[in-house]
Amino acid sequence: MAAPIITVDLHGLFREDAVKAIDRALKTADAGTYQIRLIHGYHRGTSLKNMIIDEYKYHPKVRRIAPGDNQGITVLVLREL
Repeated sequence: MAAPIITVDLHGLFREDAVKAIDRALKTADAGTYQIRLIHGYHRGTSLKNMIIDEYKYHPKVRRIAPGDNQGITVLVLREL
């Protein structure tokens, strides 16, 4: 059983590697997982943040995309609590 919140650190990854890491987390997520926290950073992370929004806003497992508790985190909400 996967964790309720999966955290993926994307610091230093190129777009293709970040997509692979996020896709792995989405495959790992099961019915008990309600969020995937993506840590992309703030200063150089805006390109990854934009990619996350563009690539995953229509993904079948993602209900919505929310900002994290700081500007360097984006949350994929898989199900509401």
